[in-house]
Amino acid sequence: MPSSANAAVGEFLYSTGPLPGIPAGIADPESRVCHNLYGATETDPAYAPKNLTNATATAFLDFDCAGDTYYVIAPGRVLGNRLKLRSVIFS
Repeated sequence: MPSSANAAVGEFLYSTGPLPGIPAGIADPESRVCHNLYGATETDPAYAPKNLTNATATAFLDFDCAGDTYYVIAPGRVLGNRLKLRSVIFS
């Protein structure tokens, strides 16, 4: 039987494409697993993340949760269009 300890409860929302953007998101994302963001591309990253989960999210500029450019997003935090990301992992 799966438990909520294996997933962040809630939604992680973001936008893709030109402003004002196309809304996208992940519902109840699995914890400790890297999630490449649907709609993000090499030329156009996702942006404007909203961590509406109960877990801390670490957002990476690169795919596969790689690279030195990342930002830690606390649960409930909503950030603006300036933060660019292509992948995310939840605690």
